[in-house]
Formats: sequence, structure tokens, C-alpha cells
Amino acid sequence: MTGRNQTIISEFLLLGLPTEPEHQGLFYTLLLAVYVTTVLGNLLIMFLIRVDPHLHTPMYFFLSNLSFSDLCFSSVTMPKLLQDMQSQDPSIPYAGCLTQMYFFLFFADLESFLLVAMAYDRYVAICFPLHYTAIMGPRLCLSLLVLSWVLTTFHAMLHTLLMASLHFCEDNVIAHFFCDMSALLKLSCSDTRVNELVIFITGGLILVIPFLLIITSYARIVSSTLKVPSARGIRKTFSTCGSHLTVVSLFYGTVIGLYLCPSANNSTVKETVMAMMYTVVTPMLNPFIYSLRNRDMKGALGRVFYKKKTPFSL
Repeated sequence: MTGRNQTIISEFLLLGLPTEPEHQGLFYTLLLAVYVTTVLGNLLIMFLIRVDPHLHTPMYFFLSNLSFSDLCFSSVTMPKLLQDMQSQDPSIPYAGCLTQMYFFLFFADLESFLLVAMAYDRYVAICFPLHYTAIMGPRLCLSLLVLSWVLTTFHAMLHTLLMASLHFCEDNVIAHFFCDMSALLKLSCSDTRVNELVIFITGGLILVIPFLLIITSYARIVSSTLKVPSARGIRKTFSTCGSHLTVVSLFYGTVIGLYLCPSANNSTVKETVMAMMYTVVTPMLNPFIYSLRNRDMKGALGRVFYKKKTPFSL
């Protein structure tokens, strides 16, 4: 460490996507379409839940916050990536990089906690249907949301402050399309053992424990359903939980595969593709998953558009 020149880094360079120059325009158009779809899809879900009284339930309260989180999560990385692809200027200021890292961690953590709250909501709805309204009251829902925001703020701020305490040398090229925490640690010429230890400990708390809570909730749901086996009960369980399970699989599958089960053979291309899955693809697919597999959302969509068309049909 002492033999390396500890110059003050004022900016970083993002390598971006590992694509050929002749394919740059195609990928730019594709990513722009994905981002616009993500924004419009999540805004539509938030709008429907806001205006339709039938969706003023705990499940859709958490879903509207999940859509907000997905919208912000995608917006942390996508606009910068699209700008870099168009302007061919991959630089990002040091402060801007830390800011991007903070909000990336914040909204990733928030999504994780919201998925746990939604799993608990489904557990109570299916296992204790007669007490659902009493248990999942407005106070508990708001408390779960506030707790999620507090924990995510603390976690994101902790890693950002630890990263800000590190020194960076001449190498300022980040082998990623955003300021990924692990990529930044590789560039530091300081001792990163404290950072790595905190990542290991908090990674278990933020990712593993929520994932286990979700698995436990659905294990209890399946156990409760099988105690009184009926085709109708099984269909109702899958129709109620299918959308949520799909989202959980997409989000945790890629995150755990990338960060908690790393491989020494992982290439930059493989890591970039996996990161694209949970930062870009998952936020875009969530609105489709919840709208296409959910009769309540389809009904709300029909009622809103029916109300708008009625005055013109008279």
C-alpha cells in the first residue's frame, strides 16, 4: 500500500456494458425502451392503487411502495447508463459515485424488506383469515414501512461512510455500469478488511434473514393449505401468492447468486448480466407480473378506464 501513489481521485470512469461498438445503438434503444416501460408500468400500479378504493388493503399498500421502490431503484442506475452510452463520457464525480452507491443500497434493501412484509401479509391472510383485518391494521402496516425505511437508511449510510473513509490511487476505472460497492473496494489502496467484514455481517442480516422469513412464511402457508386439502383451496393459495413468489424468485435468485454465492470463475460479463437482471429487468417485469396474474389489478384497470369512457358513450 505504501508503494502506490495515493493521488486524490476526483472522478471515476464507468466501463459500462461489455458490448461491441457496432451494437451500442441497438442496446441503447433496447435499454431506453426497458426503462420507459419500467417507469410507466410502476406509475400505473401506483396510480391504480391510489384511485381504486377496492385496492386500499394492506397487500396493495405494500405493493404501491414496492412499485415506488422499483421505480427509484431502476432510476438510480439507468439514466446514467443511458447518458454514458449516448455521450460516450463514462465519467462520474467522486461524490456522485458515493451518492449513487447510497441510493442503490437503499432501494435494494427497501425492496427486500417490502417483500418480507408482503409475505407476512399473505401468511396472515391465508392462515388467519378471520383475524386478518384485526392483525393487519393500518398501524402495523405503517410501522412495518417505517421500520423498513429506518433499517435501509442505516445500512446504506453505514456502507457509504465506510467507503468514503477509503483512499483511492491512480486506477479509477470501475469495471461495471454503476458504482457497485464490490467494484469500488477493488480499486481502493486502503485496508478494506473492515468494509468486507461489515458487508459479510450486514449481508446476512439484510438478505439472508429476509429471504428465510419469506421461505418460512410460505412454508407455513403450504402447511396450512395441505391440512385441509381441496382443489379450490390450492388454487386460491397459488392465485394469491403466485405473483409474489415470482417476484421473490427473480430478485433473490440473482442477488444471492451474484453476491452470496460468488464464483472465482465469474467474468465481468457474467457479473454485469446478473446485475442487469435485478437492477433493470426485475423492476420492469414486476408491473406485468402483478397485473397479468392478479384479478384485482385487472379489475381496477377495467374500472378506471370504464369510468373514463362512460361520459363519452352516453
